[in-house]
Amino acid sequence: MKVLLTGATGQAGWELARSLMPLGEVTALDRVACDLAQPAQLDGVVDAIAPDVIVNAAAYTAVDKAESEPALARTINAESVGRLAAAARRHGALLVHYSTDYVFDGRKSTPYLEDDATAPLNVYGESKLAGERAIVAEGCDHLILRTTWVYAARGHNFVATMLRLFAERERLTVVADQIGAPTWARNIADTTALLVPWAQGRRAAGEPFGRCFHLTAAGETSWHGFAREILRQAKLHWPAHGWVVERIDPIPSSAYPTPAVRPANSRLDGGRLARETGLVLPAWQDALARCLAERRAP
Repeated sequence: MKVLLTGATGQAGWELARSLMPLGEVTALDRVACDLAQPAQLDGVVDAIAPDVIVNAAAYTAVDKAESEPALARTINAESVGRLAAAARRHGALLVHYSTDYVFDGRKSTPYLEDDATAPLNVYGESKLAGERAIVAEGCDHLILRTTWVYAARGHNFVATMLRLFAERERLTVVADQIGAPTWARNIADTTALLVPWAQGRRAAGEPFGRCFHLTAAGETSWHGFAREILRQAKLHWPAHGWVVERIDPIPSSAYPTPAVRPANSRLDGGRLARETGLVLPAWQDALARCLAERRAP
């Protein structure tokens, strides 16, 4: 199997470059080699590799900055995704694409199902939804995997930020009225590596194939709850580190205004993934423990 991976230096992309290796020949491209901000380049990139599978881990993810750069966000998250979908269809390849809870408005009182009505609150969510729709419109075989609150042992993310602040500030305030499931990039990558052969097996019959799955850790918490758990586990992993934080106080979203509005409910129901594939991600607390165990000391 020939696999083309975009966004290879991102949080999920870096993990995918390793997790996908057992599937065959993986060509992992960073933004220099495959820049989704330049859609016209994509046909040549895909044609040169002629992959059986395209895994698109590249995206514009600066949620607040997207409010002032809507054209760029849409180019990367929608227009270029449509170009990749067209290329996948031309080569008869499977396209695996990652999306987000931000396609929903967060007003539902229970976790979102894949077929629930979408209503993004911000430019980032709008661009990601447009990318999903572009894939469907192109008619290529595809897997769309929506996930939430992604973090990793490397790169810039909420976990890394909290570990730094715990050693710098005695008191922190963290939003407590947004609920979701922190999801480790390693779990996303490993699950993807299992889903690709599952999808390829179903494609073998020659019927059109398209699935959307919600791919998140089990359980739920707030950003405040996530921060408290990071601190608890960090003290277990590195008890001698110079932690100075004494309080992590909860605040409402209104006390921490941002350019982009976030959904209050980011919970995604993973039931379809479990029923159709038998795959269930671990509890977010357990995944966090594994992630911290792989980090170098803060």
